[in-house]
Amino acid sequence: MNDFSIETAPSQKGKIAIVTGANSGLGYETALALAKKGATVILASRDQKKAHEAMNKIIKEVPNADLEIILIDLNSLQSVEEFASEFSKKYDHLDLLIENAGIMMPPLSITKDGFESQFGVNYLAHFHLTNLLFPLIKNTPNARVVTLSSLAHKNGKIAFDNLDAEKGYNKWSVYAQSKLACMMFAYELQRRLDSSRIYAKALSAHPGFSGTNLGAFLTSIGSLLFSPLASLIGQDSKHGALPILRAALDPEAKGGEYYGPSGFREVKGPPAKVKSSSKSHDLLVATKLWSVSEEMTGKKFLV
Repeated sequence: MNDFSIETAPSQKGKIAIVTGANSGLGYETALALAKKGATVILASRDQKKAHEAMNKIIKEVPNADLEIILIDLNSLQSVEEFASEFSKKYDHLDLLIENAGIMMPPLSITKDGFESQFGVNYLAHFHLTNLLFPLIKNTPNARVVTLSSLAHKNGKIAFDNLDAEKGYNKWSVYAQSKLACMMFAYELQRRLDSSRIYAKALSAHPGFSGTNLGAFLTSIGSLLFSPLASLIGQDSKHGALPILRAALDPEAKGGEYYGPSGFREVKGPPAKVKSSSKSHDLLVATKLWSVSEEMTGKKFLV
């Protein structure tokens, strides 16, 4: 595939983009780049103050940026539903849904709906958001849904008998599970889009080893090491966002593709198409995960 850069990516003028977790890190860099390309960008954030700070920073760089804040708390399905309702009242199409927000390895905690938080926030809330916005997505020519995965997905396994962590909680394993679920969702969504002949694309991306605020829940020693290590062997958020942006903007990108850094072990480097684990392509697990996700969120997802 050709080299990719934000500068040479097509204009997004007239297009609508949602970026979850847009107030910091990868989400902020993604929103900034989309604003530079002329898209109307919805900053989907949990924190009003931080979202306004991010908006002001973007406007300093892109004075004519077309931005809006709509609050969303991925810890609550009701909040996800309120976000989708507000967005759908204001807009009649959706070109880009960038599902970026997430948490990494917190102590065991439960969402407002009773889900283990990493599975609930990183995956289930985004599954539900895509479902609620799907009427707009399927009627938008060449719409794209980009889910954020991680190198950690390679260590993931969908533990259907312990999704609520009642049989034990290993924060690393559960994080890997949530990122594997995000990737499997992208693949399964693309298969269903293809079978229904809907001309939208579902893709996945990972940032490599990127210095973001995801390390907030690490031990004090881990937190001290995380950012320096990321800057030493990994890459900053601006470069970490490039695989996400390639999945979103590259005219040659195809549905079902997965993007990440092209360097050694995919920890950093220019964005390129990369391979995911064999587990991520398990059709039986993907089908079951879809059904279980419908049950947990209380809404059928008909493609």
